[in-house]
Amino acid sequence: MKLISSNFLKEGKSGFALLLFLALTGFAQLTDDFNAPWTKPETPIIIDAYYNNSIDWDEMQKDKRVVGILHKATEGIDFVDPEYQTRKNIAKQKGYKWGSYHLLRKGNTIEQAEFYLETVGRNNIDEITALDVECTENSSCNVPKYRVSADEIKIFLKYVKKKTGSYPIFYANQTVVKDLSENYPNDEILSKIPLWYARFKSNVTDFPGGIWKTYTFWQFSSEINCQPQKQCLYRVPGTLSDMDINVYNGTINELKKNWANIGK
Repeated sequence: MKLISSNFLKEGKSGFALLLFLALTGFAQLTDDFNAPWTKPETPIIIDAYYNNSIDWDEMQKDKRVVGILHKATEGIDFVDPEYQTRKNIAKQKGYKWGSYHLLRKGNTIEQAEFYLETVGRNNIDEITALDVECTENSSCNVPKYRVSADEIKIFLKYVKKKTGSYPIFYANQTVVKDLSENYPNDEILSKIPLWYARFKSNVTDFPGGIWKTYTFWQFSSEINCQPQKQCLYRVPGTLSDMDINVYNGTINELKKNWANIGK
């Protein structure tokens, strides 16, 4: 009996030590992911823009870490960003990776998904598609037309996957990620979707665990924390303080290699 107990204790201690090591390793990785990765020279930068953000393309090319652009394409069932196609042509001519996103509104989900695909195309195998969700029914939101349900989100994602073969990546802020992670922690659709996380600070210590373990893209800077009277976390040449700036969870070479496969 003592021998059995002794072995059990030894194995228990060993197992606990392994679990502790794995937990600490995962925590260290998560901490590193969210601790100002843009300060590392190998971390790629991505801008995401809409027509109201100005871009000086020649100036922007001075920053060799800028790999790609994620640009607003559509919203609802009838709005197309007036700069979308022009900027897509310029960006590709200058060698940037390209992607687009749709801002989801309440209702008409299939119609919105179809409108988005009609605008950006269904067979752009070298481009990223994305779904922008600003708030959910369970998260705080001052604009009712943007308060969408988890079912609406998943309907959009599945429709795009059905029509293109790839899921859009999913843009969401802290409150949306927290809501979905708490209420749908094991969702089989959302868990397949790369996360484009919006959190405007240099160090995140409260990332909601659940569906996503970390981010694929992190939008860390915008007009929210980058105004003339504030110290911007990162400024891309040729853009103003209202430009949204993102990092990829990987290196510049990895993003260039993986861009077309994100979401597949």
